Amino acid sequence: MGSVHLPDKDYVNRALEISIRIGLLILLAIVCFHILRPFLPLIAWGVIVAIAIHPAYRKMVSLLGGRGRLAAGILTILLLGALALPAVLLAGTLVEGVRTVVTQIKDGTLTIPHPPASVESWPVIGGPITELWTLASTNLTAVRSRFAPQIRTIIPGLLSVSAGLGLTLLQFVLSILVAGGLLANAEGCTRVARSLADRLFGSKGREFGDVVSSTIRAVATGIIGVALIQSVFAGLGFLAVGLPGAGLWALIFLVAAVLQMGGPLLIPAVIYVFATASTTKATLFLIWCVVVGLMDNVLKPILLGRGVAVPIAVVFLGAIGGFVSMGIIGLFIGPIVLSVGYKLLLAWLGATAASAEI
Repeated sequence: MGSVHLPDKDYVNRALEISIRIGLLILLAIVCFHILRPFLPLIAWGVIVAIAIHPAYRKMVSLLGGRGRLAAGILTILLLGALALPAVLLAGTLVEGVRTVVTQIKDGTLTIPHPPASVESWPVIGGPITELWTLASTNLTAVRSRFAPQIRTIIPGLLSVSAGLGLTLLQFVLSILVAGGLLANAEGCTRVARSLADRLFGSKGREFGDVVSSTIRAVATGIIGVALIQSVFAGLGFLAVGLPGAGLWALIFLVAAVLQMGGPLLIPAVIYVFATASTTKATLFLIWCVVVGLMDNVLKPILLGRGVAVPIAVVFLGAIGGFVSMGIIGLFIGPIVLSVGYKLLLAWLGATAASAEI
């Protein structure tokens, strides 16, 4: 008995119905994306923060007798406090520093020390730096007149950077609140995440989900955490030697440390201290800066690879490449994507090898 074939018209109707359904689903997905687009960075940061502090949340829940919402609230308050205190101190330092400089410029009392004699012996840049530094220390007005066009060009950029820092701080505050809400509903969020991982990766869903969470924690401790530790110690050194604008220096050092460029940023601070302080004080500050600059060589191998089922190099390259291509959020998204891709590659190579043996 031959097989029964549907008429061509039925095929066309079924194809048309399926196309309409797929089109509606795509349209719905696009509309949902546009609605949520302004909130996607906050949601991404909230998920990252929640995953990074989830081990601490579980310990807090056990200490509080299983009260998850209370633990989430306490952690949220602690995180907001840890963010607010440095922000207030930095703002106070910036305001006071700008006010002092403006007052000294108006009164004509702003003085710049003469450069040390050793600066002139530096190769290539020693002569120009000594000339400009000497001119600034003897005739600051001439320097202002000489670089007035550059100063007028830089000021709008500084204002834009200041506004960007304020917006970034607000995003961090909102993302911490989002993370607190996710932790308060940790069980439901975990079920959704596992279901999504199973849908995407099948039987490997749990393994890849663990890779994602462990990578986020590794980056949070190994890159951001180490940079914060270095910035705290560097800031203490800046305060101890009385470096002007110590809070601003610490913030700039934090950004440079995330970019793995913290050490070179300490060189101008060391030069300034040698030019303005006693030799003993400047030498001690130099030793302190060397210790701060070498901290990442000790802490990063310990923290960056802890709990990650992929090589440290994969996480590190993903973090740096992600930052260059996507900004700060790329510090986390980059290593996650690269780690998952690495695990998928290993699984594919294993399957290929097994097929070849058969």
